[in-house]
Amino acid sequence: MRATVPTSSAAPWFPRLHGHGGASAAYAAAACVALVTFLAVAAWDPRTQASTWFRSSPSSAPSSSLTSAGGVGGEHLLATASSYSGGGGRGGRNRTGKEVHEEVRGGGDGAFLSLITSSSDYGAPRQISVTPPPPAPAPSPAAPATASLAAGIQDEVVEATPQVQMRRDVKLERLELGLAKARSAIMEAIQNRDSSRPPLADKDYVPMGPVYRNAYAFHRSYLEMEKLFKVYVYEEGEPPVFHDGPCRSIYSTEGRFIHSMETETRLRTRDPGLAHAFFLPFSVVKMVQMIYEPNSHDMAPLKRTVADYIAVLAAKYPYWNRSAGADHFMLSCHDWGPYVSSANGELFGNSIRVLCNANTSEGFAPSKDVSLPEINLRTDAVDRQVGGPSASRRPILAFFAGGDHGPVRPALLARWKGSGDPDVRVSEYLPRGVSYTDMMRRSRFCLCPGGYEVASPRLAEAIYLECVPVVVDDGEYALPFADVLNWDAFSVRVRVADIPRLKEILAAVSPRQYIRMQRRVRLVRRHFMVHGGPPRRYDAFHMILHSVWLRRLNVRIAAQG
Repeated sequence: MRATVPTSSAAPWFPRLHGHGGASAAYAAAACVALVTFLAVAAWDPRTQASTWFRSSPSSAPSSSLTSAGGVGGEHLLATASSYSGGGGRGGRNRTGKEVHEEVRGGGDGAFLSLITSSSDYGAPRQISVTPPPPAPAPSPAAPATASLAAGIQDEVVEATPQVQMRRDVKLERLELGLAKARSAIMEAIQNRDSSRPPLADKDYVPMGPVYRNAYAFHRSYLEMEKLFKVYVYEEGEPPVFHDGPCRSIYSTEGRFIHSMETETRLRTRDPGLAHAFFLPFSVVKMVQMIYEPNSHDMAPLKRTVADYIAVLAAKYPYWNRSAGADHFMLSCHDWGPYVSSANGELFGNSIRVLCNANTSEGFAPSKDVSLPEINLRTDAVDRQVGGPSASRRPILAFFAGGDHGPVRPALLARWKGSGDPDVRVSEYLPRGVSYTDMMRRSRFCLCPGGYEVASPRLAEAIYLECVPVVVDDGEYALPFADVLNWDAFSVRVRVADIPRLKEILAAVSPRQYIRMQRRVRLVRRHFMVHGGPPRRYDAFHMILHSVWLRRLNVRIAAQG
């Protein structure tokens, strides 16, 4: 069954000073080296302030600026438990959350473009209205996106032709032509999802089965990405705030991706003129460690750092201005990632934001943003943290242990902590000598409620340990890689109001059905793996890039002469 994201009341957004921010220094250990919508024309905005973290001085590079709002493509929010039906429910999870942009309104010449995305078999038509914003607009709240957005690319991209003259960019024309061809090939694969075509050849892995929404289309898209996609990593910025990040902590996905992107050779280009996407290599975790004054409740320095960094890039290169950041992406696993991204209106509203805090009530737009799995790595020997026994050797029905914080866990602990039920083991802290990992390996279902924010490392931990994950929320969490993965096939999703019925819901899963789900968890694990050595095909690093690739396919940058 599918869930509908409940609407939240429009409220001013102020960051909640909680989560992992205060403890980030303790979590971080060894440091590592270091598409959607748019478009309308706005005046070029020269920005010249530079931060002390920057390696290069800005140089003038005027270019036209395009902006966007909303988007196509994106991820589904799913439910598998019969108790979790779509629609209704309470408001947005974070009452102080910022909501998804549907429109960006502002000054300029008053031009207004209406861009209509045509439907595909993955989603309904969606109209997006775009006008040019003032320079560096502050994000404003609007209605949140619906849960069921198109998975992957749509059958028509969002595009607009700039109304100011730009020098013809032959390289850009070639890049867009290549993307159009790839997009056509993927659309053909989508349209032939029910055909009896033989699987595509692949020496390593051929996606098949119900864990995928469309295995054939995903495989075609992945191969097209490997053949074509190039990412440019801006070299500006000095470690540790740039080109660095934590690799052994609850934020390890952030540091591992930055490190892998820095050392990537196949999908990275050193020539920005050949890049389809541009990576902004800053680490919010490192900013919190190096710039934020603990307990000050002042995150303005973090926002200034990001704003100044983008100002340097926009002044030195033409790439940000020509798309208003729509072909750029940032990545953050810190709770404060969404807030820091609001330092620049185009970064928040246009760019691809890869976030662990994929909370739709805080402005996460599944149509253009990417949900980043939160993976808590304690050692480089990742392979030792995976695997688990069969269903017959898992005597516990459901398990959770974790702190009593956030909007969901108090209800879970209030009902099941200390209940004495041997089937549902819920506790805040485990007794001394009891292994958390062993408890997950002994459990058939692992409960994954968010904490202060929607994401939880337990989702990846459960998948690693072959324990069927149970996502406990009211549909605000955009699940990782959901444009590709069919979460219905290998997980359960339960509303907060159904926490008292957890045992009833999970016990209703038959042994045969559970065995199928567990096997699918084992199959899908490769897409969440972070390896101690170089990344491997179809792993978490490449799945993140594939999510960025899908969203970049839905952006067409017009190069006018």
